[in-house]
Amino acid sequence: MEIRVEPGINEARDLIKKSVEKRAVIIVSGRCSVYYQGRASSKLSPGERIIVIKEDGALLVHRPTGYEPVNWMPGQDSIYHVQVRDNALEIHAIRRKPSESVRVLFSRVQVISALNLVDSGEFSLHASEEDMHKAVLLKPSLLEEGFKLISYEKQIEPGFVDVYGVDKNGKLVVVEIKRRTAGKEAALQLAKYVEAVKSKADRQVRGVLAAPGIAKDVQRTLETLGLEFRHLDPKKCSETLRKAETKKLAEFFNDETL
Repeated sequence: MEIRVEPGINEARDLIKKSVEKRAVIIVSGRCSVYYQGRASSKLSPGERIIVIKEDGALLVHRPTGYEPVNWMPGQDSIYHVQVRDNALEIHAIRRKPSESVRVLFSRVQVISALNLVDSGEFSLHASEEDMHKAVLLKPSLLEEGFKLISYEKQIEPGFVDVYGVDKNGKLVVVEIKRRTAGKEAALQLAKYVEAVKSKADRQVRGVLAAPGIAKDVQRTLETLGLEFRHLDPKKCSETLRKAETKKLAEFFNDETL
């Protein structure tokens, strides 16, 4: 680990160049301007920011507030040029496919940290019940193939139906989603919703309890009530939301109106 506080421009250049070659994780804070060129273009006027260069070459530009980077570039095939130009430190990251670049010009460097990090831990992210609702809305096939959404949080006399849709055979489907192992109460609640929908529908109605699992003897209750269980994995729901957010972020930075 190497740390420099208020380094000179040449000292900063030498440390960053050496650290990029060694594939260290680099954190630079200071006053800088940022220029992006690719399928879109953007300019960030001078301000104090944090630049992170990861060992795979990914670059992120963070402002003092907010959790999302204001500029970023993936590390795949990235090439870095670090030099001093007109008394400013220039970090220029270039990517060939697709063609894009991020150029950061520091007029002042406050702190540089070069870190050799080791991380082999497995990442597990577990969605909330609300997240699981959102994931099914984004990707109905998480529930079953051919499922099409009609509505969500649909109000009926006994309460609110989490997800309401139609299956590939044209049957209406009432879905109750639970974040944890579903118990008998969830099955009975779903049965009330199904009966309420059946009283007004002119076609067959299915009731589906979607959860990571069901408690002992709940399957028998479901069968007695004519309901079904579908395994809904919170981890897959989290991955669906994460991919959607990543795509949204990528589309933002590739917006030609920037």
